[in-house]
Amino acid sequence: MLYIELLKILLLGVVEGITEWLPISSTGHLLLLDRLFPLALRDDFKEMFFVVIQLGAILSVLIYFWKELFPFHLKKTGKWKLNADMGALSLWGKVLLACLPAGLLGLLLDDFLETYLHTPLMIALMLIGYGAAFIWVENHPRPTSISSLEALPPLQALGIGLFQTLALIPGTSRSGATILGALLLGVSRPVGAKFSFFLAIPVMIGASGVKLIKFFLQGGGFLGWELFYLLFGGGIAFLVSLLTIRFLMRFVEKHNFKGFGWYRILLGGLVILTLVIPTLL
Repeated sequence: MLYIELLKILLLGVVEGITEWLPISSTGHLLLLDRLFPLALRDDFKEMFFVVIQLGAILSVLIYFWKELFPFHLKKTGKWKLNADMGALSLWGKVLLACLPAGLLGLLLDDFLETYLHTPLMIALMLIGYGAAFIWVENHPRPTSISSLEALPPLQALGIGLFQTLALIPGTSRSGATILGALLLGVSRPVGAKFSFFLAIPVMIGASGVKLIKFFLQGGGFLGWELFYLLFGGGIAFLVSLLTIRFLMRFVEKHNFKGFGWYRILLGGLVILTLVIPTLL
């Protein structure tokens, strides 16, 4: 039984590491996997696991973009001195500004969203709807006016953050909403994808922290192998995320997002066929 659960968690970690960064909804994929290969674990632990496993994916962003994100550097000019990178500090300012809308709404609506919108039908509709939106946007491209993070004005950063609030609805895809918003605001695909990665850091750390706090306040605790399962799944998500981020940054330099749009529509149809229709029959 232990080995079977480890294989399931290995698969979940791989899927999380891929789908968290591609605009195809990690929630939709994890839901399908859990219905096909359900974890034999407590419901409260599983609910927390599916959120906190994202921390492994977040760590990959910090490692991959360390030079751009870390705002302080030691330099030796006679003696060691800590210097601030104003470009990195400015970037963090834009990231935190853009994360405010989703952070505030997430805190206010977390229980409501979990209770009423975390359903297979809602996830399927969001997969299909935003898939169609990607195809439409790529068929009607807007002129690109922002081709670097340095040139991204705070107002446009906040605009992308407002799009990120749409991802509070399960099935939307956080990266999908932010990349779509970036394209509509005239941001290039590479810059939109990278900024989307950076926005995930405070949002997902905050979401994981809230979920962990709720888990422990409600009397939760780790039993048996559960802590190892969480660390193992997060570690796999971290390793796979490194490869996925590298792939996507290269992909968007020469390709558009239409393929992801069609994939979302197909996945949404699969969710309806396998999870929605059977409950109606």
